[in-house]
Amino acid sequence: MKIGTKVIHGGLSPDPATGAIMTPIYQTTTYHQPRPGEHQGYEYSRSKNPTRDALEKNLAAIENGKYGLCFGSGMAAIDAILKLLNPGDEVISTGDLYGGSYRLFTQVFEKFGIKFHFTEMNDFSKLDALVNEKTKLVWVETPTNPMLNLIDLNKAAHFAKKHNCLLGVDNTFASPYLQNPLDFGADIVMHSATKYLGGHSDVVMGALVVNDEKLAEKLYFIQNSSGAICGPMDAFLVLRGIKTLHIRMQRHCENGEKVAEFLNNHSAIDNMYWPGLVNHPNHEIAKSQMRGFGGMVSFNTIDDNYDAAKKIVSNVKVFSLAESLGGVESLCGHPASMTHAAIPKEEREKNGIKDSLIRLSIGIEDAEDLIADLKQAIEL
Repeated sequence: MKIGTKVIHGGLSPDPATGAIMTPIYQTTTYHQPRPGEHQGYEYSRSKNPTRDALEKNLAAIENGKYGLCFGSGMAAIDAILKLLNPGDEVISTGDLYGGSYRLFTQVFEKFGIKFHFTEMNDFSKLDALVNEKTKLVWVETPTNPMLNLIDLNKAAHFAKKHNCLLGVDNTFASPYLQNPLDFGADIVMHSATKYLGGHSDVVMGALVVNDEKLAEKLYFIQNSSGAICGPMDAFLVLRGIKTLHIRMQRHCENGEKVAEFLNNHSAIDNMYWPGLVNHPNHEIAKSQMRGFGGMVSFNTIDDNYDAAKKIVSNVKVFSLAESLGGVESLCGHPASMTHAAIPKEEREKNGIKDSLIRLSIGIEDAEDLIADLKQAIEL
């Protein structure tokens, strides 16, 4: 079954109670039991809910996995992964990563005795020096947020298996339409379903997909015990969003290419970051593991200062200056003061996140209008 069919039918079937084609919103906390311990698979909605159950099966199908789990946010999903670890364990993480992930790692889990190493992952042979018997998890974003670096998933999986570690991949920027990390050997795929999966900026949710049954059981236990689940209405909204994922992602990619080409040729713009550009240092990796290059674009102004970036993001009219990404509408952001403000300035700049950096989430509007909007904001 191909992806365009999977997003609509994968893991799903008509409602067994009514025959409804669309999964109903089971807005209930509890379920009738004719006798103690006898039920129809559902006892309490923190543990299991038919709407969330349908979404989890659909997510597993479109990520080419066996087991899906949904959470109240992407951060709750990452939190569940880290709860697989014990005090004294160590994690090797992408240096260039989402500020919320960095904050969770350093300000929440470090105080429980988990040690994190943040590093570039363009040469895995250099990472051997960071590994010891306490290393349990390799955490990867690809493409990274916000620098759009690509990490070779085949090499990442080989490295993790060589050192008997789990490989977790944040696949939010790519979505299952463009990339399936489990196919390359990842153990866990994470999504902020708030973004491309939901696709309409109206729901906050996180998701995990795995293939290993024992790993799935551990994560299900954490999900139920910690209770950071999504509600049935949220599950319904993401199910609805996924049904158009393939056609939305096609437009995101098409618009992303047009906007990237415009910016790449503009005299006021420097350091364009979009993996579809042939001069992107990871372009060949992107071609080898992605089906397209996505709708996320980052760039610096030629002036290379905060005032120039502030002028642009404050004067757009079609784009909105806002947090988040992956919706049908185009957004722009200033990572240093918004999504990545939790990362110390020195650490940000070490990974290329300068005060002049602007990140764009290219929506599905007409590309000509997006380009005209950027042009007027840049040239004011």
